[in-house]
Amino acid sequence: MGDLYIRPAAMVYGPDARAAVGQGAGLPLAGNPDIAWTLAMVSEDRGGSWRARKVQALKASQDAAVSGWVGRLSASRGGVAGLDMAEPQVMGIVNTTPDSFSDGGVNAEADTAIANARGMAAEGATLLDVGGESTRPGSDPVDEAEEWRRIEPVIAALVADGLKVSCDTRKAAIMRRATAAGVAMINDVAALSYEPEALTAAADSGLPVCLMHAQGDPKTMQNNPQYDNVLIDVCDWLEARVNAVEAAGVPRQSIVVDPGIGFGKSFQHNLQLLQGMSLFHGIGVPVLLGASRKGFIGAVTGEKVAGRRQSGSAAAALHGVMAGVQIVRVHDVRETIHTIRLWQAAAGITGLA
Repeated sequence: MGDLYIRPAAMVYGPDARAAVGQGAGLPLAGNPDIAWTLAMVSEDRGGSWRARKVQALKASQDAAVSGWVGRLSASRGGVAGLDMAEPQVMGIVNTTPDSFSDGGVNAEADTAIANARGMAAEGATLLDVGGESTRPGSDPVDEAEEWRRIEPVIAALVADGLKVSCDTRKAAIMRRATAAGVAMINDVAALSYEPEALTAAADSGLPVCLMHAQGDPKTMQNNPQYDNVLIDVCDWLEARVNAVEAAGVPRQSIVVDPGIGFGKSFQHNLQLLQGMSLFHGIGVPVLLGASRKGFIGAVTGEKVAGRRQSGSAAAALHGVMAGVQIVRVHDVRETIHTIRLWQAAAGITGLA
């Protein structure tokens, strides 16, 4: 992205957002009429030295790079898997692995996974992310046959119900099978880089794809991760992957990015990414945040058991929504949706106040 980075700040919401935009004091964030940014933090070096600038000054700038950033940060996002990106979407996590970090393998049996996924949909999840390979820190790869055995009956049942299913996989063959089974989206923690064929499989699918940043593979990713500037490094990496995936045949409007909280990041790295989350809108595509039940939440709250981190997870999801994130990937759907709805009502978001 060069040496210029613009991060929206001083967000206002609901009627205040509409007033700020109408009076020229703010711009809609990623086209969302209920979130406006009135200030920007601008960096002109990769070291991440930020200075504040008013939105009016950016709008008046004749610099093409500045105008490009402003346009990408403000433009509406197209729908993804038939979902409106101007509304926060909640993706329910359905891990069918026996060694999930977050729930101890509660969904390892297909019937249980299907029942729990249906419960998430009833609670308001608009996407159900089904995965059969654990990518927790220290985990080993799972072979293709076993991964498909775990997820196939779950995908089949949920698709038959008419629910929107995302397939969480790194493998091209699994992507192809899941596409044939009727999933609505591919979610790849390796950003289509785990296998050379993954790019082709994703392009051939015609489905939207989520590209996540990770430093290293799950087995070793938490062994002393290092960045020059984690926020800018991750943003640049995701931008490069979006460009590569687009060049391979996936339309840019079908791409979502995920900064990969907890994937090759230290505690401080995770907090820095959350603090600067609005920067990722500058890539010009929807943003997904997956922070649910992760270790940094336990480090903040003192809760050592992942399954008891519901409140901290809901707070992280709300932080993302307030920064304009379009999709939050969560284990605790009801708690997350209740948290978002209460904030929306208090902020005067359209239709709720």
